[in-house]
Amino acid sequence: MRQDTYKVASNPVITYNEHMNVLFAGESQTKPSHQRGPKVYDFYLMHTVLEGKGEFTCGGKSYLLRAGDTFLIEPEALVSYVSDANEPWLYRWVAFNGPQAAELVQAAGFSVANPVAETAAIRRLGVLYNHIFSIFRKNDPAAHLKAAGYLQLLLAEFCTVHQLAEDNGAMTDVDDTDKLIQQMIHYLSTQYAQPVSIEQMAESFGYNRAYLSRVFKRYTGESPITFLLKLRIDKARQMIREREGLTIEQISASVGLQDSLYFSKQFRRFYGLSPSAYRESMRQMKS
Repeated sequence: MRQDTYKVASNPVITYNEHMNVLFAGESQTKPSHQRGPKVYDFYLMHTVLEGKGEFTCGGKSYLLRAGDTFLIEPEALVSYVSDANEPWLYRWVAFNGPQAAELVQAAGFSVANPVAETAAIRRLGVLYNHIFSIFRKNDPAAHLKAAGYLQLLLAEFCTVHQLAEDNGAMTDVDDTDKLIQQMIHYLSTQYAQPVSIEQMAESFGYNRAYLSRVFKRYTGESPITFLLKLRIDKARQMIREREGLTIEQISASVGLQDSLYFSKQFRRFYGLSPSAYRESMRQMKS
């Protein structure tokens, strides 16, 4: 069992007139049977469970929550929550208030009568919580603005899931995966000329690198690294044919491969010719 931890960071910018004011954010690996309440808060407090399980009680109703569930505590609502004795919660939370808070919370599908949402399908959830926590820890002078923006993105994700559920149009896992694959292909196809890495792509999408690679290979038959390399070599071959004024080294750099020797080796691997030999063969065909 993990050792219990508690990390919290407060908004370094004190504001009173913001439409949405994020107060603090944190993460905790709770102790077994860790309990809060019964009590009331004078702000909104939202938790997302990452691991473990526990029970949340609000409005006289109890909810058994596991990884992927989110529960929202509204101001002045009497609540209590307790982690499991054998599998205690690991969760992240964010506290907020402000004139627009109630409207946004409602749009996201939360209320005292409906304080819980299944949010495992929202892949960016952990990333958005982390962004809020990180800018508070860094004492960012624009922390209040950035945190409010990230929180609104967070609530927007909930809003989308809630709306899809209401319309009986929630995407299946297959649909989600197809969309993810298309996003990855688009990312690689537009970023190939940059020193992009699979780690950077995974971070931008809010996924684990190993998971992305596994899903991509299952659906395309090759790893993201191989796909990116093939894409770069194909783009280079096109440039060799069409850009006579560029040297092989310049073309290599233009497709994101700074090592021209590595580029030549990989080009020969795919096309059976060195880049220079390929260029010469193209010239002969034109003459």
